[in-house]
This record gives sequence, C-alpha cells and structure tokens, in this order.
Amino acid sequence: MQQNYADRARAHVQSQYFDPARRAGKTTVKVVAGEVHRALGVRNRVPAVCQALASKIIQEENDVTLIDRKGPPSGLSTRVEFTYRLEPASRPHGSRDGSFLALRGIAKEIFRKLGGGEEVVREERKIFESSKNIRKDDSK
Repeated sequence: MQQNYADRARAHVQSQYFDPARRAGKTTVKVVAGEVHRALGVRNRVPAVCQALASKIIQEENDVTLIDRKGPPSGLSTRVEFTYRLEPASRPHGSRDGSFLALRGIAKEIFRKLGGGEEVVREERKIFESSKNIRKDDSK
C-alpha cells in the first residue's frame, strides 16, 4: 500500500524534526511547509503538506502540541511556519512511531474478499450457534 502525501509528510517531520529535537533535548520545533514539500520531492502538494502539519494526527502520533502557525491567511503556502511544543512521551516507547496506527485497515482487504465485515460476523455467529447446539446434544 502506497502512503499518501499526508502520511509521507508526517513521517518526514517525525524523522527529520521531532526525533532529532527530542534527542537534542529541545522543547520546541519549527517546521516550514515549503521545506517539507521540497524534501518530499513532490509538486503542487503544498495544501496536503500544510494540512498534514496542522492535523491532530501528527500531534497525537508524536506527542507534540501545535502552539503557533504563521503565514498567509489561507494557511496553505510554502511560507507557513508551524511551531510545536514537544510534550513528555505519554505513551510507551515505540507507539510514537505510528506503528500501531499503521495497522489501521489491515484486515480491510480480507473482509472485502469474504463478503464484507457484516457477512463475516454472520458466518461466525452461525458457527458459534451450531457449536452450542452440538454441546447441548452431547450433554444429554
């Protein structure tokens, strides 16, 4: 599965800004949207990058708080500067890298092949009910 632009932007900011800042003991980090856009090597995706940098997801995944946002009124420019406060890690080590969130939708394709989530649940209920009936017959 290919990552979308927002996922790529968040991963880049984590590895190139947040993680090094934490190792250096810093408490704040400034990220300029244009620098991230250039580093990703994409074209005409500034709005996606800006939205990713302003999202709750990036804050939750990295234990940061967006404390300031400077730039044009649209908020969707290469000149937008985001300032984050690095919070003490609120989750166990390893969850900050987003690996748990990467599991979202992991069974989506399996459920689709099986006829959808509701169909899977119906089939499991049938199996469960038939096994209960077998046990009742065995107890007689």
